[in-house]
Amino acid sequence: MTANIFRRKSVMAMLLVVLLGTVWMGCSTTVKERQQGQPVTGPTRDTSAEAEWSGKYYLDDVRVPSELNYKPNRSFVYETPKFKAGVMVFTKWRLDVTSMIEFFTYNLEKDNWKLINSFRGKESFLNFTKPDKTCSIKIVEKWYGTVVVEIRVGPLGEKKM
Repeated sequence: MTANIFRRKSVMAMLLVVLLGTVWMGCSTTVKERQQGQPVTGPTRDTSAEAEWSGKYYLDDVRVPSELNYKPNRSFVYETPKFKAGVMVFTKWRLDVTSMIEFFTYNLEKDNWKLINSFRGKESFLNFTKPDKTCSIKIVEKWYGTVVVEIRVGPLGEKKM
């Protein structure tokens, strides 16, 4: 009887060790993701490896980090011969929101976008403009750990009276 109880306790202890090891390994990947989300400080158009690390351009001139996953079923793009506009949605599990904000701020300003304003909180918003268009980026961290990035690009329409 005592050997059976000892065996059960040994199995439970072994399962606990495996579970803790798995959780620890899962947390270690977030450190790598945070490092990859840091702003690009060097030249970005020289090598393909650097370009892959720094991100990919969407809607002509909005650079998005390559680790984000594009969600085509939640996105749409309107394209004419002269202009592209639309809403693009990206997600990633366990991503640092602050590094994502820094990435977009650095890279969009580098690509001649002008930061108009930003709001940071549970939902963060970044608003940029160019002479003929505007870009709004919404970054939300869900309670279950997924970060959703929504990028909206459209023409800058001014009403004349």
